[in-house]
Amino acid sequence: MPLWEIILLGIVQGLTEFLPVSSSGHLVVANSLLEWLGNEPVENLLEVSIVLHLGTLVAVLVFYRREIVRLLGDDRRVIPILIVGTIPAVVFGLLLKKGMDADLVLENPLLSGLMFPVTAAVLLWVSRRAPSDIEYTQLTWQKSLAIGLMQAIAILPGISRSGFTIAAGLGVGLSRQSAATYAFLLAIPTIGGAGLLEGIDAMKEGTTGTPILNLLIGFLVSFGVGWVALKLLVRWVQQGRLAMFAYYLFPLGVAVVAWQLMG
Repeated sequence: MPLWEIILLGIVQGLTEFLPVSSSGHLVVANSLLEWLGNEPVENLLEVSIVLHLGTLVAVLVFYRREIVRLLGDDRRVIPILIVGTIPAVVFGLLLKKGMDADLVLENPLLSGLMFPVTAAVLLWVSRRAPSDIEYTQLTWQKSLAIGLMQAIAILPGISRSGFTIAAGLGVGLSRQSAATYAFLLAIPTIGGAGLLEGIDAMKEGTTGTPILNLLIGFLVSFGVGWVALKLLVRWVQQGRLAMFAYYLFPLGVAVVAWQLMG
């Protein structure tokens, strides 16, 4: 893979991993569009994917380093709550892979088009909801499980993980700041787990020979863009401005569905 493609993928990974637009949905639609135009879909190079995921994971770790340090000390009671919140995504992911042909769901452009407006509707609701004052350190395991269920639904392409988990946090009474913080603390095992599974696949399939320097540049781009995207998103959450992404996702969903049904 040429260096410019790795840089481009690093930018896309850094932006869509955190902004509430569904990175998986965009990738599915982009690949389907390339095939429709007679081109080959983007090749899924595991080494590149692992490095780019690692870049966004490190961005979360750096951005929330103080909160993570507190998890190991005064806020350690939150750790089992986070584990409870992670369980639904793990269970749903395993059932999806074991119970059916996952590609029929995860690589379905029509499903992505149908889910984009669902994400948009949730973002509109988030923007209009009056902020509460409960901190994430006060969460019960039941409320964490509810947030985790929303994260599990976000496995579907077109559903934004960050949008749904932030919305769920606000729904159970968290303040805007805490809803964003908890959503991304919950993302750490999710992103890390995805990278681990891809790493196992990479060991089975062997190296693709991507130069180390190119991988390092991809990591740095993914980290830098991801950190900026995360900082901006947290600010927009605090300002109640997530509706602006809904105005993009609604027409995108309509366009994708119309394309698929007419295609």
